Amino acid sequence: MSLIEVAGLVKEFRRPKRIDGPLGALRTLFTRQYVSKRAVDGIDFSVGEGELVGYLGPNGAGKSTTVKMLAGILRPTAGHVEVAGVVPWKERERNARNIGVVFGQRSQLWWDLPLRDSLETMGRLYGVERARYRRSIAHFTEVLMLGAFLDTPVRQLSLGQRMRGDLAAAMLSEPRVLFLDEPTVGLDVVARERMREFIAVQNRAQGTTVVLTTHDLDDVERLCSRIVLIDSGRVLYDGDVEKLKSRYAPHRQLVVQLADGSPWQGVDLPGVECVRGGAGPGSAGPGSVSLRFAPEDARTPEIVAAVLARHTVTDLSIIEPDLEGVIHRIYSESGAA
Repeated sequence: MSLIEVAGLVKEFRRPKRIDGPLGALRTLFTRQYVSKRAVDGIDFSVGEGELVGYLGPNGAGKSTTVKMLAGILRPTAGHVEVAGVVPWKERERNARNIGVVFGQRSQLWWDLPLRDSLETMGRLYGVERARYRRSIAHFTEVLMLGAFLDTPVRQLSLGQRMRGDLAAAMLSEPRVLFLDEPTVGLDVVARERMREFIAVQNRAQGTTVVLTTHDLDDVERLCSRIVLIDSGRVLYDGDVEKLKSRYAPHRQLVVQLADGSPWQGVDLPGVECVRGGAGPGSAGPGSVSLRFAPEDARTPEIVAAVLARHTVTDLSIIEPDLEGVIHRIYSESGAA
């Protein structure tokens, strides 16, 4: 069952057309000519209940604009959007009770209040029953490690602490859908890992549907099984992460480090290509040989056994297709990079 439905979604922004010349500023002020910028250009996708989807694209691709329409902050220029049976911009209050939203650089917490008071206020605004509120706060305090700064004013929190507080606030009402717009931007390694773990637990244990926009592809590889890839307001790819890799990076490599003085004698296996060697052009280093083959896990032991049967080897390593490289290739082909 689809919890989010997006069809033909369009968002245009208009600004007054600038007129050059001595009186340009005055004429711009009084003219009714406008220039339109289409940030989202006919996007279609759906998200099933309990999915965790990565919504990816370069800067200016339309990711945040889409999330704001799903959250009811912006009204679409055209098309249809529905979240948990609600049209967000038509029924903002009802939609707000179904969703949680975290924008990486914008806080929903009260700047001068202690984090504890901000969360208390959010709970009352959403009408969270007291026993449920206490259970949630205890859970968030443990999982997100909020205890050390619950009584600290929000303005004194580090970015990582504030982001964890924002995530707790977004989940207080136990929303069916969680929108995360760059939730790990600027965080250190420890804070990023805590955020990822919390998101994964909420998705798996609570069945929360999550739409994640991020530039950190480690977030995607750790959390998402599906991605929607957009550029210039249009969908370039919608599907499984591993299928994306196999489509745009259909090979993996076995890098073999030969023992000193051991010559490369090759391997006689179909579908295995020697792409570089220690003595030839493109060498990875003395005695290093790289074999390229289709990423079929069942074949890897066979290839390793064939190499070891003919050669004296000091090291072996498998290089998997890299999601960042795959996406960069897609954008290069589309003209985005």
